[in-house]
Amino acid sequence: MPLSTLVSIICSDRIGLISAVTGELFDLGVNLGDTTFAVLGGGAEFTAVCSLPEDLSIEQLNKELAALDELEGAEITISNFDLSPVHGETARITHRISLKGGDRPGLIARLSEVFIQFNANIVRLNSEGVPGGNNDQYEVRIAAWIPPKSAKTCLATIANTAGELQLSCTWNEA
Repeated sequence: MPLSTLVSIICSDRIGLISAVTGELFDLGVNLGDTTFAVLGGGAEFTAVCSLPEDLSIEQLNKELAALDELEGAEITISNFDLSPVHGETARITHRISLKGGDRPGLIARLSEVFIQFNANIVRLNSEGVPGGNNDQYEVRIAAWIPPKSAKTCLATIANTAGELQLSCTWNEA
C-alpha cells in the first residue's frame, strides 16, 4: 500500500524549480495529490501530499530531492501524512475574491472573520505588496467555498468590510 506523505520545500526562488522537483518526483514513481507552490519574497515554497511507491522510503526521497541542484540550500521536510489525502466539499472553490488598496495591520484578520459568520471556508489565500508606485498598496486574493444559500449575503458583507478598510473588492464564481 502506498505511503501518504507531506513533502514541504522552502528554498530560494529560481526558474525551473517546479519542473525539477515534479520531474524528480515523477521519476521516483511518486504520485502528487494536492499541491501548492508560492513565491514568498525571494524564496519559494512547494508543498504536496504525495503517495510514495512501496519501494521508496521517506529517507530515500529526502536524499534524492536534496541532490537536485535547484534545491541547493533548501529546507526539505518529508513526513507521514495521516489526514485524508482527499479534501472534502468545503475545500472546493466556489468563488474567487480580489481585494486591493492600502496596507494596514490586521487587514487579513478582519476580512477572514467574515467567512466564519457564513460558515464559509477560505481554501487559498494569497497576499502581496503591489510593486511600483505607492509602497503601501496591497492585494489579497481569496479562493473560497461559500455555501450556496449564503453566498450573496456573504459576498456583500465581504464587500462592505473591504469598503470599511478602504479596499476595492471584486469577485466571480469559480
